[in-house]
Amino acid sequence: MSPILFYLFAALTLVFGVAVVANRNPVASALCLVVSFLGLAALFVGLDAYFIAVVQVLVYAGAVMVLFLFIIMLLDLKVEERRKLNIPAYAGGTLVAVAFVAQLWQVLERFGAGHAPMPAIWPASGQTSIDDVRNIGTTLFSTDNLPFQVIGALILVATIGVVVLSKRELK
Repeated sequence: MSPILFYLFAALTLVFGVAVVANRNPVASALCLVVSFLGLAALFVGLDAYFIAVVQVLVYAGAVMVLFLFIIMLLDLKVEERRKLNIPAYAGGTLVAVAFVAQLWQVLERFGAGHAPMPAIWPASGQTSIDDVRNIGTTLFSTDNLPFQVIGALILVATIGVVVLSKRELK
């Protein structure tokens, strides 16, 4: 990926990520989150992680955002009212953010391995090419099988809970 495209997609992701928090309308905020997810997927494509990019679009921008919009519509959330500007809170938040960025910058500058290029990934014996789907599937169903099944059960219980809580009582 060219540096221009990288900076374009990174800026797109960051700007719409900030718009998620800054928007008062929950539907507009959810749509900004979709655009942020798409920018992140484009960054994954630039890293040659095509499977992760497709999963990012299908799962997060597709399914999760449909669920968020369903919950927003179900709860009938209104636009948040404007409140009085709290100067000390904004100043404190800005100070914490600047301190975090300065600390992160120092850590990244002193991390020597971060400046070295990544070594080439070679396929396992017997394989002719590296396959993301095969590697992820092997990892999920061999070493991480129990956590994968537990997460599936938790999502099922959460879905049933949402249906039960959203059910209207007849009078």
